Amino acid sequence: MASEKQIFRLSGALHLTAIDWKNSYHRTSVAASLVQATYILERDRQEQRQGPQALAPGWWDFFHFQLYRVLVDDTDFSITGAIYELKYPPYDSCLEQKPPRYVIAFRGTILKEISLLSDLKSDLQFIGNILHKSPRFQIAMQAIQEIISLAGAANIWLAGHSLGAAIALLAGKNMAKVGCPVETYLFNPPFTSAAVDIIKNEKVKHGVRIASSLITAGITAAISSTNQKLQREYSFQVVSTWIPYLFLNPSDPICSEYIGYFEHREKMGELGVGEIGRVATQHSIGSLFSTALGKDIEPTHLLPSAYLTMNMNCGQDFKECHGIHQWWKQDFQWQSKLHQFS
Repeated sequence: MASEKQIFRLSGALHLTAIDWKNSYHRTSVAASLVQATYILERDRQEQRQGPQALAPGWWDFFHFQLYRVLVDDTDFSITGAIYELKYPPYDSCLEQKPPRYVIAFRGTILKEISLLSDLKSDLQFIGNILHKSPRFQIAMQAIQEIISLAGAANIWLAGHSLGAAIALLAGKNMAKVGCPVETYLFNPPFTSAAVDIIKNEKVKHGVRIASSLITAGITAAISSTNQKLQREYSFQVVSTWIPYLFLNPSDPICSEYIGYFEHREKMGELGVGEIGRVATQHSIGSLFSTALGKDIEPTHLLPSAYLTMNMNCGQDFKECHGIHQWWKQDFQWQSKLHQFS
């Protein structure tokens, strides 16, 4: 029996009967809905729902998209991503805010035995900063490059939730490094460094972050060669021109540390130690230990720039605060701010 959240007519953005592509809430709702469609594609596969019984089509048909291709994990054959094509793209290519011709969407972890093992393996690869080596990511990257070659980066969106957001984030970084930034929507991506945000005392929290930045900057100076420092700085500056849309709930411990990550960088600048903040924001303790062992591994989760949007509705539990459904609700109360590395 399918849950209510899998059925578009019960849980989808039915209120968006006409999409205004200039409206950021509308664009966000479409991106989130197509990520949900990817989740339901895999749930349809697991539950063997086909034809009229399949629930996934409702999530893209409503917005006039069609399924172009699914991305399949070659270890367990689970659907990890999907490419959606807009049925009626606009003829005017000069529109300032136009709809995407293709949306490439990635789902997160599904807590079902059929796909759980491969999902958890990808989660661990992300934590270990080796997601880029995984077949799942390489399949995704190949599909993104093919669609960009077909339609151009300006006509593509990337979107993902949780683990799927991590894949979209890493793919977006890769494309930005080759001068091909893609509009990207990251819903609740995991932040793998220590969750300082759970500390309630603001003074203690701020002190811990300052100490962490000093330690990180100190270790960087001690173990990194000048060439490594220059390469990392250059890479961060190149990626900073790509500004993804980052969606967080402050009550979600998986992603909430991004809030402190960006706010602390600004505070370090205000305190006159912006250079320390600049160095610290490019490194994690884990990546520095890897450097010390002779492996120059870039922290996957760190972002130079982002349009950060916070859902100020706390939610009743973790599942709601981390879930994808919150991003198209009508009572979605958000706060947004641009953070740009400079």
